[in-house]
Amino acid sequence: MMKNYLISLTFICTLVGVPLCAQANSAHNNVFDAEKVDTLVNNVLTTFKVPGAAIGVIKDGEVLLSKGYGLQDINQSLPIDQNTVFKIASTTKAFTAAALAILIDQKKITWETKVVDIIPNFALYDEWVSKEFTIADLLTHRSGLARFAGDLMLWPEPAGFSRNEIINNLKYLKPASGFRSKYAYDNLLYIVAGEIVAKISGVSWEIFVEENIFLPLQMKRCFAGPVPAKQMKNIAQPHGLINNKPTIIKRNQTYHKESVMAAAGGIKCSVNDLLIWVETQLNRGVSPSGISIFNEEQSEVMWQPHTILPVSEYDKQFDNTHFKSYGLGWHLADMHGFKRVSHTGTLSGNLSYITLIPELDLGVIVLINQNSYYARNAIMSSIVQSFMDIEQKDWLTIQLKLQQEKLAKKRTTDFDTSLSLNVIPIRKQVDLPLNAYTGLYQDPWFGQVKISLKNKQLYFQSLKSTRMKGQMIENQDNEFIVWYDDRSLEADAFARFIVDENNNVISLKMDRYSDDVDASFDYVDLNFTRL
Repeated sequence: MMKNYLISLTFICTLVGVPLCAQANSAHNNVFDAEKVDTLVNNVLTTFKVPGAAIGVIKDGEVLLSKGYGLQDINQSLPIDQNTVFKIASTTKAFTAAALAILIDQKKITWETKVVDIIPNFALYDEWVSKEFTIADLLTHRSGLARFAGDLMLWPEPAGFSRNEIINNLKYLKPASGFRSKYAYDNLLYIVAGEIVAKISGVSWEIFVEENIFLPLQMKRCFAGPVPAKQMKNIAQPHGLINNKPTIIKRNQTYHKESVMAAAGGIKCSVNDLLIWVETQLNRGVSPSGISIFNEEQSEVMWQPHTILPVSEYDKQFDNTHFKSYGLGWHLADMHGFKRVSHTGTLSGNLSYITLIPELDLGVIVLINQNSYYARNAIMSSIVQSFMDIEQKDWLTIQLKLQQEKLAKKRTTDFDTSLSLNVIPIRKQVDLPLNAYTGLYQDPWFGQVKISLKNKQLYFQSLKSTRMKGQMIENQDNEFIVWYDDRSLEADAFARFIVDENNNVISLKMDRYSDDVDASFDYVDLNFTRL
């Protein structure tokens, strides 16, 4: 249901040439204008070639907007509406934190419970850190691991690793900083957190979330596990830009499948249902119908700073930010004098963004079905800041300029140019005959890759993560470029073979082909030994 709502702020909002708030009869009141938001969203989708979006806005317990825009699928004419299901990616993390909060309210665990007391085989690279690691540590991105460490066990799906294998492989990931000393975003430890929920509750993380959060909140179009066959209609299909054209990312059409990374980013949900979740968060754990999901004390803990983050020049310039931190499943910051509680979610073809401004009793949800951070940010910033008594900015123009600057920077190297234009790099001369590099190579946590000859060229194949396969293009010395067959992966890599004094190939190291390659492809953590 959509309602006009009077906002007692003494300003006139204007963004992208279109005011989001129109003046009411009183000089001191403005009316939220949903039609102006429609114009904004449609302009953003057109500019960044996004097939569709779903937007939700709630203030003071009143839903101002719950609406779909554009198409579910670029190849069909099915419209997105308020009940269209999207993958919400890492905005799932707040649900995992809430699931643990429920168990804490039940006195079954505490935030300071040691992980090894629940999962005895939990072990990181350092034995002391393993013993000291608490449940809260699982959620705060301060483990000492490198950013996105071990994500190759999760993506591209299906990566072939079980949750138990992921937990067992954590001990092979070398730390990049001291324990609790530095923020570095990770996904694997949220999977461990999900297994804590399963161990304590006796049911899977998926079942626990659906029974203890979705069911009492009546979030009927939200799914922690696979979407049931009878509910598979009205799904936002994932899209990416390939050769600058929106294209379905077929490998991510996995709504009907179980996901090993569910507790880190696996929930599927509609904007209508997420508005219930957002209102429950703003009410500190109490649902719109008065049901307590978790208590106010746990809400305070989840919204407290646990890990300090740096403040970027962008944050200072555009949001007037002075501090940033990470709570439990939420990013925290100040924005123009207000506390902001937010999180983004990114899976290939599905992007999400949830922002809460508790002092304004405001929640905003942005879901899109294409890989455009710029579109997601333009919509979110436009709507959230329109409720603040500040000079309004043209967020569409700002984000478009940032995109153009990044594209210009990418074209400064041959690597980035070939990647952005999807042009196979020119083959060069390497030191050894191609058959000298063939064989099986073993990494302690990622498993084996096979290097073979195919059509007289080297070919790369991960035996565990089967979508990671493609030709190897000679670059220089003993270095090749892995150019994946699936161009939607955006994961191309350098592969450098290490030789001994007799020119025998003994090992293999990898690195991202370009800074534009998704950082979740954490090749630097790999250390292959030739078998």
